[in-house]
Amino acid sequence: MKGEGFLTRNISSFTHTLESVISTEDLCRALGLLQGLDPRVKVATFVLFIVMVGLARSLSILAIIFVLILTLSFLSKVSLGFFLKRVLLFIPIFTAVIALPALLITPGSPLVAIAGKIIITEQGARTAGLLFLRVTDSLSFGVLLILTTPWTKILVALRWFRIPPLLVDILGMTYRYIFLLLHTANSMFLARRSRTIGSFSGGENRRWLARALTTTMAKSQHLSEEVYLAMLSRGYQGEVRVLNALSLKRRDFLWVAFALIAASILLWSNHL
Repeated sequence: MKGEGFLTRNISSFTHTLESVISTEDLCRALGLLQGLDPRVKVATFVLFIVMVGLARSLSILAIIFVLILTLSFLSKVSLGFFLKRVLLFIPIFTAVIALPALLITPGSPLVAIAGKIIITEQGARTAGLLFLRVTDSLSFGVLLILTTPWTKILVALRWFRIPPLLVDILGMTYRYIFLLLHTANSMFLARRSRTIGSFSGGENRRWLARALTTTMAKSQHLSEEVYLAMLSRGYQGEVRVLNALSLKRRDFLWVAFALIAASILLWSNHL
């Protein structure tokens, strides 16, 4: 039925999102290479790698970096299919669409010509390829960092690097409560489906969805006020405190040495 299909698709989407979050938390606790590193070291070295990606001027170097990312993913117990689905699903595809005009409008040596008319140039293909691989590599490092590091530890690392506490607190609260709102919306869809007999028209579904969105926004506003008052009553003074202290270990220094050597090789390769 039309109404049932509408509800089923949305319930399935919300449930899949919640399950994805749970599986990500499991990955953060796996006994892999990156999971055992100090979050401050990971944040610093991954930022270094992303900067190196931005400086890379060769398609082969960017391809080698992506192979390195896949190797790190494998050594960190992250399924390659799970990882690639998150990396290649949206942003690289969107970037490829943006890069397509460069194939057609960039002047240069002909690469593909039809009926004597140049369609794609070598310079255009290289420009589009560089843009696509740079975005893919940069996004891959960010996804790998999130998959192998608990969100709270990422926030602690950001504070250690003197990121303003208000910004860090907003990131932490947003990440925590967006899933609560997802769960609330999922419950609303399940409640409606359990009380639905027959089908609904597209207009009825849209009106119900508008009411559900309005209710969810009102709940989120009320929840934010309650959470802030609860934080104040527990001594909140502008910065969230954590109990787990961070400490550097021998493997962290080895990883930093590896990151510096890899970055040096990439910089040297740019000048070849």
